[in-house]
Amino acid sequence: MKRREFLALSSMGGLAISAAPIFRAGFAERDISPRIGMQEPGGYQKRFHRSFHDPCKVRVAVFDDGQKRVALVSVDALIVPRQLVLEIRREVQSRCGIPPEYVLIGATHSHSSGPTGMVQPGEYDHASPLARKLAYEVSSCADPEYLALVRREAIQAVCDAHARLSVAHAGVGVGVEDKVAFNRRHRMRNGLSYTHPGQGNPDMLGPAGPTDPQVGVIGVWGMDGRLAGCIVNYACHATTSPGGISANWICYLEKTIRGALGSDAVVLFLQGACGDVTQVDNLSPYALPNGEEYAKLVGGRVGAEAVKVLLSMQPGALTPLDARSVTLRINRRRPSPERVKRCYEIAAKDPASMDLTEWVFAKEIVMLDAIIAKEPVVEAEVQAVQVGPAVLVSNPAEFFCELGLRIKRGSPFPFTFPVELANGCVGYVPTEEAFSASGGGYETRLTAYSNLEITAGNRFVEAGVEMARRLKPGKVPERSPAKPFKAPWSYGNVPPETQ
Repeated sequence: MKRREFLALSSMGGLAISAAPIFRAGFAERDISPRIGMQEPGGYQKRFHRSFHDPCKVRVAVFDDGQKRVALVSVDALIVPRQLVLEIRREVQSRCGIPPEYVLIGATHSHSSGPTGMVQPGEYDHASPLARKLAYEVSSCADPEYLALVRREAIQAVCDAHARLSVAHAGVGVGVEDKVAFNRRHRMRNGLSYTHPGQGNPDMLGPAGPTDPQVGVIGVWGMDGRLAGCIVNYACHATTSPGGISANWICYLEKTIRGALGSDAVVLFLQGACGDVTQVDNLSPYALPNGEEYAKLVGGRVGAEAVKVLLSMQPGALTPLDARSVTLRINRRRPSPERVKRCYEIAAKDPASMDLTEWVFAKEIVMLDAIIAKEPVVEAEVQAVQVGPAVLVSNPAEFFCELGLRIKRGSPFPFTFPVELANGCVGYVPTEEAFSASGGGYETRLTAYSNLEITAGNRFVEAGVEMARRLKPGKVPERSPAKPFKAPWSYGNVPPETQ
């Protein structure tokens, strides 16, 4: 132990070194902004970046309790492909000695970030000529050069954070922001549920699912009292897209926290269960904001709530640290042979000659058929990472909000933060109800991106809760108790005076 750390621990409340829990933390960030002209991820067709708004980053927090270390990695990306996660973890273990299951790598789900998805390099090399053309020439594709950049910078950021480990005080808390996130699926008069049915639609009956307004925060201060960094967890799609390359509304989350509490603080955002939650209020009677306004609104309000939580929490030692991980094997949903045949015929046509939506989703079925031929069963990692009295329960899905709330209800921890799109990507995972006669909507469509069997959500919830229950929550740091009462304030213990 370094001398300054020994002295810092010695001064904590006058406790002896042997009695003081050790908590060390290190933070780092690296720029992973794509180049102008690279593909912009998301959607089912190619789009390209034409301008720059703000940097995309990889941000890292490494914690050490003297026994174990965990690394939390936030990547400004639509997704983090599984192969990329495995490569980063292997190198982190080699350089820093942190086991793979103690490293959580989550995408912020920024739709204005670099090309980490959707189609991966070589993914369709085995497929038919039509499927290869649809995948590589038409669909949104990951860029090998950009994947290599993210890999390199993520590894370096973890190594930098690990090298900066020093004694710190940390706290955890939650706030509420209920004005910027809305469930995008709505019940309709015809008995189904639609995604984004449109403002003013007279057939809307109300939201088909909940939101989660909780803003979860872990804050870390150096022994000099300065905010070193924080982790923020909130459930809302990063689809505000302020214009050009951008971390999306996470940019303004960072600006708000840094503006209030320190320009050097590293702000990690780990996306909550927002598979059916966005910033768009379909029930609003007013014109909706533009992208820049939306980004400021969401990022500013979530950031302001995080600041309030940081100012209110009591720092201490967030121990113990621990982690669990399990990899589930989940079948893909298969389209019928008749549907596959029909979709091959549609996808072979010129999309300009027909309804674009029909053509796009026929294309997706052709691509799904090719993927099923190679990989009919998907491996999906569910992970629980403990930081004292808080547990982050992650999965690789665009996870419906109700499923994240179930994890919170089932967890024994006082602070439970669901994290979606972590350690891989398996597409949308709705509730089983969303596949029922009253369900439907964009997220339940069968595509090459989203195709797990309908029980996948329940399996993720059960696995996450089970791992959380195998961990023992640490103590929440508390303020020192008040001094024993002696007498009331002498200035104030007088009867009313009228003259």
